[in-house]
Amino acid sequence: MINSVMLIGRLGADPDVRETTKGDSYASLSLATNERYKAKDGEYKEKTQWHKVMVFNPQVAQS
Repeated sequence: MINSVMLIGRLGADPDVRETTKGDSYASLSLATNERYKAKDGEYKEKTQWHKVMVFNPQVAQS
């Protein structure tokens, strides 16, 4: 079974692309997602969460 997550947000900085000791490319990046909700007092508030994402893919260096 594979767990799958879709995050839609904004990059905090340019992705950091590197190679493993075997020569495979990967990228690490920070992604911000926002959740807008109505508080108990009736005011709308926004909560930002930061996600550390690692992407392992042979084509990541070409993106």
